[in-house]
Amino acid sequence: MQPAAPAPRAFETRIRVIYGDTDQMGVVYYANYLRYFEAGRTEFFRSCGGTYLEMEKTGFGLPVIEAHCEYKVSAKFDDVVVVRTWVDEIRRASLLFRYAARREGDGTLLAIGHTWHACVAAGGKPARLPPAVVRLLTGESSPRS
Repeated sequence: MQPAAPAPRAFETRIRVIYGDTDQMGVVYYANYLRYFEAGRTEFFRSCGGTYLEMEKTGFGLPVIEAHCEYKVSAKFDDVVVVRTWVDEIRRASLLFRYAARREGDGTLLAIGHTWHACVAAGGKPARLPPAVVRLLTGESSPRS
């Protein structure tokens, strides 16, 4: 029997829904979940001990090349949305973040999603993920496959 794989490093970000995030029906407008995912990703970087801005200062960026969101239940004005963020896969020049958004209090799953990011250097040219970024996000010493 093999030991269970360690759980991925994850971070939870709390976001209170403001009125401007809702649509005419009083629920969070669908595109705002991608903003919530971005907030989760930004805070995930901070929780790992760095910032996205610090990475950019070294000449690298991680633009989104794919975004997906699956909606389960609507969030409404003044709800607190808890976005759990983790890195699910790292490749030589890209990585996959996953997200699960729940309503604080009752834990209702609101949405799940992911974003793929390409690593680029100056001028937007594809680049290998810097080892320091891999270590920052996962604690591992090098990217997989």
